[in-house]
Amino acid sequence: MAFLPLLALLLLLLLALLLLLALRGGHRGRLPPGPPALPLLGNLLQISPSRTLQSLLKVRGRARAGEGSPAAPRHPPRHPPRHPRRHPSRQLSQTYGPVFTVSLGRRRALVLRGQAAVREALVENAEAFAGRGRVPTVETTFRRHGVVFSNGERWRQLRRFSLKVLRDFGMGRKSIESRIQEEAQILLQELRGTQERPFDPAYLLSCAVSNVICSIVFGNRFDYRDEEFLELLRTMSESFRELSTPWSQFYEMGETFLKHLPGPHTKIPKLLGRMRSFIARRVRRNAETLEPGHPRDFIDCFLLQMEKEKADPCSEFNAENLELTALNLFFAGTETVSSTLRYGFLVLMKHPDVQEKVYEEIAGVIGRNRPPNAEDRSRMPYTDAVIHEIQRCSDLIPMNVPHMVTRDTLFRGYLIPKDTEVYPLLSSVLHDPEAFDNPHAFDPANFLDESGRFKKNEAFVPFSSGKRICLGEALARMELFLFLTTILQSLRLQPLVPPAQLPTAPLESGFANIPPFYQLRMVAR
Repeated sequence: MAFLPLLALLLLLLLALLLLLALRGGHRGRLPPGPPALPLLGNLLQISPSRTLQSLLKVRGRARAGEGSPAAPRHPPRHPPRHPRRHPSRQLSQTYGPVFTVSLGRRRALVLRGQAAVREALVENAEAFAGRGRVPTVETTFRRHGVVFSNGERWRQLRRFSLKVLRDFGMGRKSIESRIQEEAQILLQELRGTQERPFDPAYLLSCAVSNVICSIVFGNRFDYRDEEFLELLRTMSESFRELSTPWSQFYEMGETFLKHLPGPHTKIPKLLGRMRSFIARRVRRNAETLEPGHPRDFIDCFLLQMEKEKADPCSEFNAENLELTALNLFFAGTETVSSTLRYGFLVLMKHPDVQEKVYEEIAGVIGRNRPPNAEDRSRMPYTDAVIHEIQRCSDLIPMNVPHMVTRDTLFRGYLIPKDTEVYPLLSSVLHDPEAFDNPHAFDPANFLDESGRFKKNEAFVPFSSGKRICLGEALARMELFLFLTTILQSLRLQPLVPPAQLPTAPLESGFANIPPFYQLRMVAR
């Protein structure tokens, strides 16, 4: 056994050599500084998979004078992080500014923190930062297809086409407003039907919101008791939650050695596969009944474009892009708005004074009998501010979907190599003390001026910004206003516990902030 000490020494020397090579290799392309990374593990020891965002937000503060660019932070943030609980063993260095580099396993990623850095990248250098980074947990499903996870010419064609079809089917126009108003009235009747009994609003909200995007993608709405529809929504909700678990965040960093092993990461492709199978069945049904002169929905329009380009071997209009783009639209068009409404209900119960002020504005501007319409929003500054503040505080996709630089890019004095992944931390913008007077609490005054008029804020980026801004932003904004005002016009949200005892922490916080479970009563006004 005398060789054991020698073997241990050799292993230590090998580890030291690998560490040295990793540290030297980390400066290729003049990337910004960041915490030292271990071979294969990267910064796993400094970034907690259960608190990825919070770990990255701790890389804050004292950027050295002259480092990077004149756009470095003017002074340290005045407020503590949103989640102040500390993890000393995982706390990252306090010496890096708003632009720094971390290693997610073997992948180097640029992290952008705060409004100035994120805006400079996504808006002022929009083309260079327009690429889509890798999301290993969904990669086996999407494989760089579909409008959300594609790049280059494929992405440009799919995005341009998707926007056109969404607008043709009424996004941002009166026709889709009428559709949302109809669905809001159906939802209102379902909520009244609870007869003040306690219930969880999650699936009713999902049904209502999903039916709006379903009318565009599939050409019809579904009954709230349709078993296939409910199973689809359960699958979607489960996959959204799984994407945000600590294990999924761990897999994002340790994909290199985890992808060949069994584990929870195999669950997400199965869930997404079930949703894709549903869409594939709808595509076959549409193809069998397609009338070229009368497209009924997004699927029909895509099928017609496929037929138009069938002679082009390089066409991006194929069955895979159809199914996965439809999945992108269906998923994003359901989970984002329904989760925001769930969080909104919770916030309004926690702040009953705010709920009553919104009702008073509804009663004063709209009245009790006329259904709300989109034009009312401009005359309801307080309600508009509350909805913006709900979106800001719900912080739904806190780290953004990762971007990627499309070419070697000079940014803040650093040369960022092509294909470097970028994490523009939307949460750091939505809670930037330089942009909001009260960034770490729910406060509608963040969007009101001294006279009570609504004021816009460039740091309001729940839909991201730049070239990759959410396709359905206009639709989501209209849905949030019409659903919320329709409900509050007739019903009061009543908690089952004192407001101070209502849950506030996300059920999961990773890719998304998942609203906690809760029940409430709907009381007629």
